[in-house]
Amino acid sequence: MDSVDEAFAAVPREGFLPQGQRHRAAVDAPLPIGYGQTNSQPTTVANMLRLLQVRPGQRVLDVGAGSGWTTALLAHLTGPTGEVVGVELVRGLASWGADNVRAAGRPWAHVEPSAPGILGAPDRAPYDRILVSAGATEMPAPLLEQLGDPGRLVVPVNGRMVLVVRSGGRDEVSTHGAYRFVPLRQR
Repeated sequence: MDSVDEAFAAVPREGFLPQGQRHRAAVDAPLPIGYGQTNSQPTTVANMLRLLQVRPGQRVLDVGAGSGWTTALLAHLTGPTGEVVGVELVRGLASWGADNVRAAGRPWAHVEPSAPGILGAPDRAPYDRILVSAGATEMPAPLLEQLGDPGRLVVPVNGRMVLVVRSGGRDEVSTHGAYRFVPLRQR
């Protein structure tokens, strides 16, 4: 079992779904969580986490945290010596996601509302890893500015999963399959 599989076992999806969707937690599909948003398909989340290669002790930014599931999964991967900052544009989801992450017992992680017009959490950058769970139409420059060196960023861009690996001041960009996500928004 790899670290991503261990995270999935330690952080069950059902605790991050609305009551009426919990019976569907094992379904490998995106599930509605309200406000027109979804809890991503588990295989998609696993693929993104494997690309991200989170290590213990790292600082991670989770953009589009939603219900907090990915934030809690990332917290499992960083362990208590790490830090995970989840940001969510929809205030009602941010509050619910924050409650869910607290209930998961990972105090080194939290979800907060994102500031209108601000992508990510630049006041606490740089981050070792950045995960984006919403589809961008182009590479989000503000998130690249928040990525440390070395660092890894995983973001869906125009329906393709994009991995940016930063090392020595250089960015290597690769694509990893086609995916559909709710749109990435700043307002």
